Amino acid sequence: MKHRYLLLIFLLTSSITSYAANGQIKGEVKSNGEVIEFATVLLEKTSYGAITDEQGNFTIKDVPPGEYSLRTSYIGYQTDTRKISIRSGQVVEVSIELKEDASTLEEVVVSGTLKEVTKLQSPVSIEVYSAKFFRANPTPTIFEALQNINGVKPQINCSVCNTGDIHINGLEGPYTMVLIDGMPIVSGLGTVYGLNGIPQSLIERVEVVKGPASTLYGSEAIGGLINIITKKTGLAPKFYADIFTTSWLENNIDLSTKFKAGKKTESFLGTNIYNYSVPFDHNKDGFTDVTLQNRVSVFNKWNIIRPDYKEFSLAARYIYENRWGGDMNWTKDFKGSDSIYAETITTNRWEVFGVYQLPTKEMLKLTFSANGHLQRSFYGDMKFDANQYIAFGQLTWNKIWTRSDLLIGGTFRYTFYDDNTVATESVAPDGQVNNEVHLTYLPGLFIQNEFKIHPRHILLTGLRYDYNSLHGSILTPRLNYKWNSRDDNSVIRMSIGNGYRVANVFTEDHAALTGARDVMFIDELKPETSWNANLNYVQKFQSKKGILFQIDATGFYTYFMNKIIPDYETDVQKIIYTNLDGYAVSRGISVNFEMNYLQKLRFNVGSTLMDVYSVEENVKQRQLFSERFTTTWSISYKFPKADMSIDYTGNLYSPMRLPLLGETDPRPEFSPWWSLQNIQISKNFKKGVEIYGGVKNFLNWTPNKNTPFLIARSNDPFDKNVVFDGQGQPVATPDNPYALTFDPTYIYAPNQGIRGFLGLRYTIK
Repeated sequence: MKHRYLLLIFLLTSSITSYAANGQIKGEVKSNGEVIEFATVLLEKTSYGAITDEQGNFTIKDVPPGEYSLRTSYIGYQTDTRKISIRSGQVVEVSIELKEDASTLEEVVVSGTLKEVTKLQSPVSIEVYSAKFFRANPTPTIFEALQNINGVKPQINCSVCNTGDIHINGLEGPYTMVLIDGMPIVSGLGTVYGLNGIPQSLIERVEVVKGPASTLYGSEAIGGLINIITKKTGLAPKFYADIFTTSWLENNIDLSTKFKAGKKTESFLGTNIYNYSVPFDHNKDGFTDVTLQNRVSVFNKWNIIRPDYKEFSLAARYIYENRWGGDMNWTKDFKGSDSIYAETITTNRWEVFGVYQLPTKEMLKLTFSANGHLQRSFYGDMKFDANQYIAFGQLTWNKIWTRSDLLIGGTFRYTFYDDNTVATESVAPDGQVNNEVHLTYLPGLFIQNEFKIHPRHILLTGLRYDYNSLHGSILTPRLNYKWNSRDDNSVIRMSIGNGYRVANVFTEDHAALTGARDVMFIDELKPETSWNANLNYVQKFQSKKGILFQIDATGFYTYFMNKIIPDYETDVQKIIYTNLDGYAVSRGISVNFEMNYLQKLRFNVGSTLMDVYSVEENVKQRQLFSERFTTTWSISYKFPKADMSIDYTGNLYSPMRLPLLGETDPRPEFSPWWSLQNIQISKNFKKGVEIYGGVKNFLNWTPNKNTPFLIARSNDPFDKNVVFDGQGQPVATPDNPYALTFDPTYIYAPNQGIRGFLGLRYTIK
């Protein structure tokens, strides 16, 4: 027994001694006498780090003895890197003074080259938006939050269930790839409803690449990509809560925490709960203005500390959502019936993804992901059930020489898809219709080399080969060039690249599911291909009064072959899908202007002028739901003494062409100019408490203004009183004077008017 006590005392003493042998780093981060909160302080090549609190202070605990590089960064400032030495049991105190920067050129990005580099050094033009940027206009999901990014538009596609997708430079949602930590998680069925389950509390930053990125990411990145970078486990706060409600009785709760499971394992856990269950019908059409939703999302990320600090992280996310929209008199008793119309969608979605750096001298990294998406839904009396499973793996090898940075990778993607529509039906020789599960295998190889011609000249070349089990071989090259001035105040980037996309109609186009129209395919759809060229110019400068400015301008041009454009106009009873017998173009100019005055006044405005059209048989046709001009802005002013700030955000859109149901349809063919504008006031208190509130859409703009109705035949959604001629086309009658059928696709803006909001944030560092 005595030996056991001695052993226990020895173990406890060893544990305490081992813990005491580690050191701490304490410090403060300031600029021009003002404290910097939410700055990132990180020991490079380790998982140790911290975020500064509201007094600009930070503490990094339990640091093993050794030599480190301490990197401090914050958007709007130049990154500070310094050497630091830790001895056993030592507490090192540092004072860090950040210098203001007109831009985010020092921000670390990964989307352009699959490797961490500063934005300045990236040969690919990337826009970076921090979590603080999105807090200026709080929303329950990342889908809504993107409305204040220039050239990026969350597009509502249905007046009934409010489904949507993300447009980049006027291109439809299926051309936008959405990544989580660099992996293609949101695709297929997830492009319709999966976007609504990504809460803002998970986000460290969002990177946006406009233009094809198929060389690195494959199909679906033909128009651009949005990479959602989640919080690092070591930098997340111990506890975080963000709770807000609106006058429309929308309630959102974001909770997160981090914890350790042993000395070498740390975890970040986040939960989002969203509830909106009170129907409104302000436009008096008998249908809900906004879809009712109940959603729960859980996210868990683990980081394992390994020898030599090689990366190993694993994350999982689960989403459950139940939503319905439709006739105000609808109840669950009418689900799937043809008496009272509603659209009900239940989503169960799980995701697993991770990164593992192999224990070799060479830089070998394995990234992997898997997700399952189960949808059970009714669109009126049309039942739509679908299952989708996707597995993805990628192995990369990175080799760096004096002037070359080589990246070689191999990928494999497996997709299982099954639903109860004609998309998965096959007809046997005897005429019997059978269900046919869609299985797609997509192995690929890519190579990329970044060559430093000169310290200020970088040339990036890349080539990707994919073999699609349904469509065969696909080759996508790209070329990027970057030049920066000696003082880094001027940067020019040029790029040209090829992209491709395989269309999945029933997982991407909500209009194909509503039951309002029959879906018709003309021949087998071929993959779309495109060529894109971009020219980007960045200029930053500082006035004598200390005002920092940056201008970021881009000209873009994309040429499409085999483009798949749904035809709503040839036959009002059908949606006709076929490859375009011609070509399509997306071209334009985008300009972002930023101003920063002593971190008190921040001004960010962006405008995009574009022309998106198709040409078939020498006839030019403007694309549906594509505006010619758009502007977004975010203006923030901070009152340091009161520790308060005010944020004014908004956007403005020019008219866009809308789908009509024939020449007699009384609704306008083009939307008017429209704008959504918001204002917020926030106040910080001691001990990590922040209260914020304001007004969303204070202009009270909704798309039903100046329009006789949005939903065609909302009083007869099953077309029971519509008279059809011998060709199946509706005929004008006293009950139906415009010869219309039920259709909810005439929608271009959120159908939600002015509303107040109030919220509380609580952070424990």
